[in-house]
Amino acid sequence: MGAGVRILLVEDDRRVAAALSSALTRRGYEVEHAATVAAAISAAPCDLVLLDLTLPDGDGTDLCRELRRRSSQLGIIAVTARGEERDRVLGLRLGADDYVVKPFSMVELQARIEAVLRRAAHAAPERNLIEVGPVRVDVGARTVTVAARPVSLTRKEFDVLLSLARQPGVAVPRDRILLDAWGTTFADRHTVEVHVGSLRGKLGDPRLVETVRGVGYRLRAE
Repeated sequence: MGAGVRILLVEDDRRVAAALSSALTRRGYEVEHAATVAAAISAAPCDLVLLDLTLPDGDGTDLCRELRRRSSQLGIIAVTARGEERDRVLGLRLGADDYVVKPFSMVELQARIEAVLRRAAHAAPERNLIEVGPVRVDVGARTVTVAARPVSLTRKEFDVLLSLARQPGVAVPRDRILLDAWGTTFADRHTVEVHVGSLRGKLGDPRLVETVRGVGYRLRAE
């Protein structure tokens, strides 16, 4: 499943690190563990970082910023006990692709790892034309067609669709959609629902944008 994918696990709790390393290795990933910021900075190149934001020799948010500065394509998932919205938003703004809050299940973590890896594979460089099933998004011209039929969208509807289209077939969290389309997660979650509802109507087939209960929304890839 994770064959050939290298993961750097930055976690200072040895027991948690051992359990996660074992679980990830069983799933086919190559795992390197770093217990400190210093160890993470000097670690070998990897495809994805699972980053605890609380570390003994520094703040994980500073490390996140440095890792993102080094590579725009590196997948970064903040794995943290900090569940407050301000901490989640800060992590995303500093360059994390996603986050999971402890305690979490391996099923959830696996899904988020796959989503981030898929996003990284599709994002370098960002394609000017994205095609997902019958939906065709011209990023530069900011135009959309469905089965060759032009669709007129508002600016925010387009931004919501683009957030979904960048990860075809993947459940995109509401926080990610808010950050992509509005630049913040400090907004009424009902805002996303309203724009998705409008988007579904304009695309002509409500099934194209699926609700993933408890997570967010997904643009069907087939």
